[in-house]
Amino acid sequence: MPSPTFPLQHSAAPAPEPQNGSVSLPAKTSTQERADKRERRKEARPGELLAAALDLFVEKGFATTRAEEVAQRAGVSKGTLFLYFPSKEELFKAVVREHISGTIKEAFGELKAFPGSSGELVHYLMQQWWERYGNTKASGISKLMMSEAGNFPELAAFYQQEVIIPGHQLIAQVIERGMSNGEFRSVDVEYAVFSILAPIMFLIMWKHSMSGCCPSGQAIEPMRYLKIQADIVVQGLRNPGFTQQTSAPATNQPT
Repeated sequence: MPSPTFPLQHSAAPAPEPQNGSVSLPAKTSTQERADKRERRKEARPGELLAAALDLFVEKGFATTRAEEVAQRAGVSKGTLFLYFPSKEELFKAVVREHISGTIKEAFGELKAFPGSSGELVHYLMQQWWERYGNTKASGISKLMMSEAGNFPELAAFYQQEVIIPGHQLIAQVIERGMSNGEFRSVDVEYAVFSILAPIMFLIMWKHSMSGCCPSGQAIEPMRYLKIQADIVVQGLRNPGFTQQTSAPATNQPT
């Protein structure tokens, strides 16, 4: 709030009147601007740290990534890093929650609202998995866990609870959806999950490891590959006696 004015003992030039009834606001001082900038920087810092950590974990693995490197890449001190994430393990968990767990949670909601057949849902699930996860840098976390989980039991247990179990449950619900309406034949759902999971994990390994060992002419086109794999899975699950309803009864049509 501006300070009140008091009569002065000497005359002074009157302050200029504001034009067109406008009110002049005091300009921000350089100190205020610096404070605002620091506040914006503080709010953005966790995201910057997570982005730097993801880059390094994928590039170097968990064991060889040092907290100092993450801080340096994010442009902060090591002490600042530990203000937000008290250990490298907690930083890794935050990366997983940010880039993988949220995607799985979104998929559960989409599964419930999906309007098409269960066969179409299998195609959609595999394609969306690639677009939202497989085709991003975060997919390197899957390779990291395959190679390093045995050395870090705490992280392995966390990843199992945060990613593996929910992911299996998601795929199981897709298969159960098809079985419940007769579109899919009765199968052992616990193991049928792997028929969808296996081609997905193969594509991860191809992207992050195996592609470098193969001639360029053998490059895999991800969407083409996933379409073929989804076709094979759906045909294997299909109930031969199922006739898909092509139109809903008039009473079920939206008004």
